Amino acid sequence: MSARWKLPPDAIARLVDAPATPWVLTAPDARTLLFVEHAAAPALEDVARPKLKLAGLRIDPRTDARHQTAFGTGLVLRDRDGGRERRVELPPGRLVHGFSWSPDGARIATTLVGGEGLELAVLDVATARLAVVVERAHAVFGSGADWIHDPRTGRCDALLVSLVPRGRGAAPALDPARLGPSVQDARGEVTPLRTQADLLASPFDEELFEHHARSELGRVDLGRLEFAPHGGAPIRPAPDAVVRFDGAALHLALDSAPGGRWAIVTRAVKPFSYQMGVHGFPQELELLDLATGARHPLLGVPAAENVPIEGVRTGPRALRWHPLAPARLVWLEALDGGDPRVAAAHRDRWMELDVDECVLADARGAPLLDPRRAAGRELVRVEHRASALFWFADGERFLAREYDRERRWTRMRLHARGTVSPLAVLDDRSVHDRYGDPGGVLLVPLPSGRRVVHEEDGALLRASEGENERGARPFVDRQVLATGERSRVFESAEGEHEGLHALVREAGRAAAFLTRHESPSAPPNLRLRRFDASSFEPVTAFPDPTPELRGIRKELVRYARADGVELSGKLYLPPDWDGAALPLVIWAYPQDYVDPDTAGQVRDTPHAFTRFAGASPLAFVLRGYALLEGASMPIVGPPGTMNDTFVEQSVAYARAAIEHLAARGVADPRRVGIAGHSYGAFLTALLLANCDLFRAGIARSGAYNRTLTPFGFQSERRTLWEARDTYLALSPFLQADRIRAPLLLVHGAEDPNPGTHPLQSERLFHAIKGTGGVARLVSLPHEGHAYRARESVLHVLAEMVEWFDEHVRGGGAA
Repeated sequence: MSARWKLPPDAIARLVDAPATPWVLTAPDARTLLFVEHAAAPALEDVARPKLKLAGLRIDPRTDARHQTAFGTGLVLRDRDGGRERRVELPPGRLVHGFSWSPDGARIATTLVGGEGLELAVLDVATARLAVVVERAHAVFGSGADWIHDPRTGRCDALLVSLVPRGRGAAPALDPARLGPSVQDARGEVTPLRTQADLLASPFDEELFEHHARSELGRVDLGRLEFAPHGGAPIRPAPDAVVRFDGAALHLALDSAPGGRWAIVTRAVKPFSYQMGVHGFPQELELLDLATGARHPLLGVPAAENVPIEGVRTGPRALRWHPLAPARLVWLEALDGGDPRVAAAHRDRWMELDVDECVLADARGAPLLDPRRAAGRELVRVEHRASALFWFADGERFLAREYDRERRWTRMRLHARGTVSPLAVLDDRSVHDRYGDPGGVLLVPLPSGRRVVHEEDGALLRASEGENERGARPFVDRQVLATGERSRVFESAEGEHEGLHALVREAGRAAAFLTRHESPSAPPNLRLRRFDASSFEPVTAFPDPTPELRGIRKELVRYARADGVELSGKLYLPPDWDGAALPLVIWAYPQDYVDPDTAGQVRDTPHAFTRFAGASPLAFVLRGYALLEGASMPIVGPPGTMNDTFVEQSVAYARAAIEHLAARGVADPRRVGIAGHSYGAFLTALLLANCDLFRAGIARSGAYNRTLTPFGFQSERRTLWEARDTYLALSPFLQADRIRAPLLLVHGAEDPNPGTHPLQSERLFHAIKGTGGVARLVSLPHEGHAYRARESVLHVLAEMVEWFDEHVRGGGAA
């Protein structure tokens, strides 16, 4: 049954239509800001733009780019110091699709839509002028452009670009008379692939995918562009500014070397798979000579069908360039066969190899990194799975981070080339230990666009959210490499939330921070804080888009489960609350933890600015409800078996929250609704099937039948056949006859998220209806996992408010 679009009460609709704060993109040197103006929510016609669902992707056939719904409508450049602003004149009818700053901050590669295809333009920061350099760019994979560094000038004066192939004809048309059977084979291999969406399903799909996903590569020389003074129309370069390289292919990734001669090109090749997306297809990696267009094979990568759950591909992987050498390859190799279940003293090793004419000649046309050639030098072995590598500016020292999946543990150590033992351990902790998180290491850009560790006087800088039992308080610490000792450089004021946005350097040393400041009463804005001053300089002054929300009361509440596990959440109360018990909405999302200590840590803050985004549950507060958002519902236990007690733990957490707020006199325990999105929607349905604490529920874009995700979900690493009882117990669909509280189900009709196909909501609704329950299913046309269109957002808010007004706030049997 189709229905008309609904509108929520005016007070809520006004929040959806409030002016949108521009997106802010900061130049690599933090000297210039780009403000991107955009609509508060896209119109339904933008969300409904035609899309092709192929090989795990959503492709816009009009632009030969990934399908997207949010676009920039205007651009403004602003100097960090002095605040001088320049508005950029866009070509008529154009919207901004994507951005990429040049490493020196002098230019911005920008893609535009609104013409015949995707246009690639370059924005000159000094003059605020645009030059359209490619009229039929291609961006199905990535941004479609990669900056090329010229070591002779120290600038990036060229782009490696992806282009629609010359002479490409019309897209293939489906001829029903040509359709034959679709055939797939299983030949005894173990292929534990998790559920995916939008896969290829026929030879015609393959043809259509190749037509839109194949591209040619080219080089654009920007040194020949002349930008006129600000104020004129966008200019176009000479036709020969683009040099095309032969060979159309499925170019998955482009990565130009710091030396400017070579680029790593990753191509997907046949045979295509009908069980996984394009990034799991066989691949061929090659070196592209950016001067001549010649190609040298690097590596052949087989399909990812046989990769174990939570495992990795064998052979070289994660190939990248060393940031400080002209052409030095760095990559990872698994030492455990890529299988985390195999015992191994070391799971990974980092390797490197310099690319030069002698190496290429020695390869004699064979793949340079063919494992049979034993090419490369070993940098370091790590005990657990490698997760990151950061280089210092000397090119000899590096930080290697690794992850232990059994303990959910992370460790980062300092190494030097040629040494076996680490020089220092800089952190070693549970990934869930937010209180002990020392923060990310600050990196600084090089002229090539690569990034290295910022180091001064034998110490580095680390920026953390600073989470603690009173809520996040971001900080920046200085950590001495030799001893690991840390000292505080900056910390947000109590009751506010001010975190690092960018590091400002002068003469190679840290001189200031750009910070992003907000508080319960102040909207997010950028500040400049110099090291030698306690005051700050305001950089932006964005106004409060929704002043009517400032009257909402917000606090961080802490309580405990019956067995002592600490819990927390953000409690919102209506502006006019008079102290009487209110109907309560719990908006929850479960997470898994190995131990109760980290599970009980506070993971939210009351010091942030309250904002209304999309179909926000804050709508309930304006309707007179108490809202517990971000309610802690951690699932605690060993990684391999924690889900075996998921139901019991979830019910205990829900009971603890209700009892705590009822004891405070805030909530009426007889009028409580449970709601959530995605994994939170699954939790909502599961709780309704296994307890009587809630009068009604709202489940948006969830998965309710775990037999449809038989090779794992979320952090579950066992298959259905290894943990049958757990999979069945965590399938609300199989317990639909026990869901007696009214349940509102909402789902995007084109949800591409793995495991949350719209069929999940459809089948649960049919099951509840068929067993005599009360439910409503709302399917949103053109929408994905999240809801974007203004019409969709307003409709969902109206449905949510009406559902809980009728079934939670109102009368009726609980």
